[in-house]
Amino acid sequence: MATGLAVTVQAQAQAQTQSITLTGTIGSRAILIVGGGAPRTLAAGESLQGVRLVSVQDGQAIVESGGKRLTLRMGAPASVGGSGGGGGGGSRIVLTADSRGHFVTAGGINSRPVTFMLDTGATSVGMSMADAQRIGLDPTRGQPVTMNTANGTVPGWRVKLESVKVGDVTVYDVDAIVSPQPMPYVLLGNSFINRFSMRRDADQMVLERRY
Repeated sequence: MATGLAVTVQAQAQAQTQSITLTGTIGSRAILIVGGGAPRTLAAGESLQGVRLVSVQDGQAIVESGGKRLTLRMGAPASVGGSGGGGGGGSRIVLTADSRGHFVTAGGINSRPVTFMLDTGATSVGMSMADAQRIGLDPTRGQPVTMNTANGTVPGWRVKLESVKVGDVTVYDVDAIVSPQPMPYVLLGNSFINRFSMRRDADQMVLERRY
């Protein structure tokens, strides 16, 4: 049975864009709306207006569009570039709170896919050692730091990220802290957020690029 939740990936790029909406799942099939058209049920490998469904699992869908792979999650929309776009030249990010009130979105670090959670209380982008290694970083080459946690002090490393991308917005030279402890998400902290003006509108968080 299809879920009643919807995930909207809204295009905010400057050039041609398209929206991709996951409105539900039925077994291994996903119900997608592309570009404001009618809902279509797709199986893995099928395409709709240039969007190919890769897989469906745990209430989320992985699709490919414009040569990029996107993860559509229930209750966690993000702004992304459209067909053939996504070059990172956008200036606006729109995030919608999930059922817990968290702002979670797919994104990228140094052109590698990650899952972010917005954290205005974090000084920097924060990630686990496992995530750092998965995206090709060697944190031990960064600056050693001491981190205070609920379990006491632990060692960490300060590194510089070449790029952080959310939707069609890319920020370069972003400070990050790598922790040896496991983390469910990469924290999108103030070293990224401070490049934007931010406002809350009901269950949406809107970030506008500062120039």
